[in-house]
Amino acid sequence: GPNQEQIKQMLEETNFNSLDELIEKNIPANIRRKKPLNLPEPATEIEILQELQKLSEQNPRGKYYIGLGFYPTFMPSVIRRNILENPGWYTAYTPYQAEISQGRLEMLIIFQTMITNLTKMDIANASMLDDGSAAAEAGSMMMRISQKKRRKANKFFVDKSLHPHIIDVIENRLKPFNVEIITGNIENFVPSEEYIGVFISYPTTDGEIIDYSDKIEEWKKYDILVAVYSDLMALSLLKPPGEWNVDIVWGSSQRFGVPMGYGGPNAAFFATKNEHVRQLPGRLIGVSKDKYGNIAYRMTLQTREQHIRREKATSNICTSQVLLAVISAAYALYYGPEGLKKIATNINQNTIKLRNLLVNNGFDIEIKNFFDTIKINIQENVNPENLRETLENKNIYLRYYENAVGISLNELTTEAEVIELAKIITEAIGKNFNNNNNGITSSISTNLLREDEPLQNPVFKKYHTETKLMRYLKKLENKDISLVHSMIPLGSCTMKLNSAIELYPIVYKGFSEPHPFIPIEKLPGYKKLIEKLADFLKEITGLSAVSFQPNSGAQGEYTGLRVIKAYLDDIGQGHRNIAFIPASAHGTNPASAVMAGLKVKTIKTQKNGYIDIEDLKKNLEKYGNELAVMMITYPSTYGIFEEEIKEICELVHKAGAQVYLDGANLNAMVGLSSIADIGGDVCHINLHKTFSIPHGGGGPGMGPIAVAEHLKDYLPTHRFVNENRPKAIKAIASAPYGSAMILPISYAYIRMMGSYGLTLASKVAVLNANYLKAKLEKYYKILYTNNNGLVAHEFILDLRRYKKSGIEAEDVAKRLIDYGYHAPTVSFPVVGTLMIEPTESEDKEELDKFASAMIKIHEELQAVENGMSENPLKNAPHSLIEAGFEKWEREYTRQQAFFPLPYLLEQKYWSPVARIDNRYGDRNIFCEYPSENLKTEKVLN
Repeated sequence: GPNQEQIKQMLEETNFNSLDELIEKNIPANIRRKKPLNLPEPATEIEILQELQKLSEQNPRGKYYIGLGFYPTFMPSVIRRNILENPGWYTAYTPYQAEISQGRLEMLIIFQTMITNLTKMDIANASMLDDGSAAAEAGSMMMRISQKKRRKANKFFVDKSLHPHIIDVIENRLKPFNVEIITGNIENFVPSEEYIGVFISYPTTDGEIIDYSDKIEEWKKYDILVAVYSDLMALSLLKPPGEWNVDIVWGSSQRFGVPMGYGGPNAAFFATKNEHVRQLPGRLIGVSKDKYGNIAYRMTLQTREQHIRREKATSNICTSQVLLAVISAAYALYYGPEGLKKIATNINQNTIKLRNLLVNNGFDIEIKNFFDTIKINIQENVNPENLRETLENKNIYLRYYENAVGISLNELTTEAEVIELAKIITEAIGKNFNNNNNGITSSISTNLLREDEPLQNPVFKKYHTETKLMRYLKKLENKDISLVHSMIPLGSCTMKLNSAIELYPIVYKGFSEPHPFIPIEKLPGYKKLIEKLADFLKEITGLSAVSFQPNSGAQGEYTGLRVIKAYLDDIGQGHRNIAFIPASAHGTNPASAVMAGLKVKTIKTQKNGYIDIEDLKKNLEKYGNELAVMMITYPSTYGIFEEEIKEICELVHKAGAQVYLDGANLNAMVGLSSIADIGGDVCHINLHKTFSIPHGGGGPGMGPIAVAEHLKDYLPTHRFVNENRPKAIKAIASAPYGSAMILPISYAYIRMMGSYGLTLASKVAVLNANYLKAKLEKYYKILYTNNNGLVAHEFILDLRRYKKSGIEAEDVAKRLIDYGYHAPTVSFPVVGTLMIEPTESEDKEELDKFASAMIKIHEELQAVENGMSENPLKNAPHSLIEAGFEKWEREYTRQQAFFPLPYLLEQKYWSPVARIDNRYGDRNIFCEYPSENLKTEKVLN
């Protein structure tokens, strides 16, 4: 960000003598910190690398054959170097501005195509947070479909053949909806009209491959919906479940080149039938066209999203797993259908060899149809714990049942390792090993084998050399604006520096390799890292305990609300079921509240953007005894530190309710105030915003929650964590510590910044916003300020006056592309506005450049108001194709279109497409990678 000299200049231009004076007039005195943060002295870059290297090396490297949805895998180096380690991919924002996101949108539509090809379902979304939360979304989606049909069903049957942690998440996440969940053996399921849906697994958690076709046909007679958990690698060889008339197929794409990383991040997938598309959770990428008829991609059916529909949204999902979906799609591109089949066949053949070796050494294996997993029944005279100890002393990890052992192989398993594993297991129970692998040669019944290629789309046959894939990925990267180009001034999303030094350690083997269900006591490096990071976050928030399980901000909101509800139930206040949410709160809040089983009451805001305390008091009089929680975003989404915030929290507490303080804007507060100082009981912390984990084009995210002392016993637990917390809610995500592999990023950020650096960052975030406001308020109306005329770390430009001249906020957003900038947040939280957040990472030079673009656009707006009909705003963005037009017959020059300011001559971003037709994309839902024939039907002139 700005250096000391620039800070001095910016303070002078905003009429302040110091940063402290700016903060004093911005943050109310009664919530400001009295002492500096108590954090270790900051580390240098060299020191932090050494520190994290040591922590990584304390996690012993093992052979992981546990399975349960997580597998060792190999990320091809061409993908690691060109995507994972490339800021052109990992610093991009969610693709809401489609014209400047064509590269990652193309990769996401390839991801969707990969899923529909493998599952044989009609349509797939652009990824989910993890396979556990995807399972929960499948349940709520089936409920919506059932309600739409006016069915009175209220039961789900969950086959016990699903992974046990997936069952936990389903049971926990569907609990608020008062549906009955019956878990049992699918063989004993008696279908009836009482059932909304059935959850089954293919293959099962024990590795068995079952033909469900006849059963599904029977269930459909009762209008029962069917959701199938599946494995993409297995589907390279198996008959796809889409051929059985199922409604939903979901699972994880982790084993397509993404490290286990002690639980994440990795992209779950979710596919369904066309008829259910409007009930689909998450983001959906579709094919549309630009105004010249060229193929263009965009997020389709965005009206389903939580920011628009609030409590009526299909889900609260705000972050998906874009970067990981892109990696998995690139893996499929690189290997193609033949390569994928070869990998899957090799895994299956090694599993057959292991099965034969173990059977020939006297072990009992019942399951005949399997892909990569076998279950060994343990003889009565064998102690499974002794076997476990022997193997784990050699850092070999299997899955242990009460009287059985499970083994799941992966793409890294070699034939030599298969023999070695069988030998160790045999000798561990006191037998001599017999190296005889004669036996079965096939483990998949003919009727369950796939009859077509696993990847049918022609795009999967093009990029099988490193040269070709490297150039393709670079071509796509060059289509997008990311932080490598310029500031991304998005309000409420904090697009700031994600320094390379912080990202470097995530690929250390000790962090990237471990399976998430290894007890943390066996990984002392991870244990120390997680405990220290939790201590840092407790110090920053002033709260007492932290859970890292939620792997997005919205999931953190949901988890916090469930913790509050569990506490209220436990103290005899279970009747409290209302959430107060101000109009100025973050957009996911209402959707999260509904998912947590709460009723939403909106609290009004005043004309100045402040929460209306009188309206709050009226609602407290009416609903105080039923109020569970008030959700507040602070500083508010309107970009102000409200002076009455402490009084508001006290009123809520006096009514017997809890305060949830949304941590979306925490980056304006670190070191200056704290959640506890304000009066919050719970907050989620967007590590992917405040603490420097990159957005990755729309994910990964990480949303741990911090809670006050009285709530810590209710934080989510997990069946694979050794702890005795009977009051804890069950798992809300697949892995105990969420996306643990990206925690070193935030750890490194806090360690290198220290108390002084973190506090300075918050001050500069506020300075940068007020500096930009001062530059722009001469030209645009600033919608909200505090009582001293200041904004927090973001502010809202009001563009509604231009509507009468035919100009919308969207037109200004598209015109900024021609100036080389990603637009600020458009029409949120107020329609017809732009919300701008410069962050602390941008220096004065970049802020001045952005201001010059906005001032020049103001000139263009005035020209329109003065009668200019064909104008650069309505025609924006001006694409590369237009630059080559032979004729130019517009009211403005080609130079005005493409080079309106001199700095563009140094570095010009060329939009790959012209303005995209959103309505066409929503009317014509096409969500797979288009064929070459479709792509060449372009109108170039």
